[in-house]
Amino acid sequence: MLTFTVNGEARSLPEPLTVAQLLEHLHYDRRRVAVEINGEVVPAARHGERYLKAADRVEIVTLVGGGTVDVEPEDKPLVIGKFTFRSRLITGTGKYSSYDSMRDCLSASGCEVTTVAVRRERLVDKQGRNILDYLDLKRYTILPNTAGCFSAEDAVRHARLARELLTNLGNPGADWVKLECLGDVKTLLPDPIATLQATEQLVKDGFQVLVYTSDDPMMARHLKAAGAVSVMPAGSPIGSGQGVLNANNIRIILEYLKDGDPDYPVIVDAGVGTASDVAVAMELGCDGVLLNTGIAHARDPLRMAHAMRHACAAGRLAFLAGRIPRKMYAQASSPMEGRIAPSAS
Repeated sequence: MLTFTVNGEARSLPEPLTVAQLLEHLHYDRRRVAVEINGEVVPAARHGERYLKAADRVEIVTLVGGGTVDVEPEDKPLVIGKFTFRSRLITGTGKYSSYDSMRDCLSASGCEVTTVAVRRERLVDKQGRNILDYLDLKRYTILPNTAGCFSAEDAVRHARLARELLTNLGNPGADWVKLECLGDVKTLLPDPIATLQATEQLVKDGFQVLVYTSDDPMMARHLKAAGAVSVMPAGSPIGSGQGVLNANNIRIILEYLKDGDPDYPVIVDAGVGTASDVAVAMELGCDGVLLNTGIAHARDPLRMAHAMRHACAAGRLAFLAGRIPRKMYAQASSPMEGRIAPSAS
């Protein structure tokens, strides 16, 4: 009998014995392993001629880890009130250099919802064009907003006018509104009292209200209780590009609003500057992100629109997958078991 070791374990087999015979005995596919004897690699072409000797140290290795998933896991749709969407990215229509740029960026973002403001001036631009000429109403659900309103009364008026306009257009977004009641022109932060008052009135009027608010968890609870179909905390001030400044408050809002109601949509609104900001918001567990300036004022808006689309999807997948715990020290990704034995010194 021939005695030797294989991957550190003693073996005794009848001799004479070649490497090829050993692999056959162990039921190993010769194409999927590499063999080393006493520290020297034995090429596959020599497996049939290399005989084992007593006390030989044999290492047989293969590859571990890796692998790909061909099909992306399915996700449930985003449901806001009576509406259902695949995309979790909502975009605005303002601040673009041209209507053509706006149209192309909306398409690149993959959004299904886009917001518009209600104004009495500029029904057409200098070329006689209207924004509605560049919005495919069969493709996008229009979400009117009350941007620029500084009182509950004005916000309610704007919402009612938007409903009339969209009803005339036959758009399904006629009875929903993104509510903004701002406190001042410097910060554009919401006035909490006026916001709550307007929410209560619009709900009574039959609106589905998506409400822009600060990242105050207590206010978020009041707004949901008032009947808002979605609470939309600011990541940071409108147009600031600072991203999510208070992730802990967003986490608390998610905890409070989803307690017993896990599908209630919480959407980060405002302050997003780049793709990583979107990913952060989604990885926190938010159901979507609404942005405008981050795309419209990027150096290359079209590229940024694509980036925001992918970041939203990636952040959502990462949240669903569940991140690894943060640890103080390293943890090897390759298994410590099965390592090639250290060379004899």
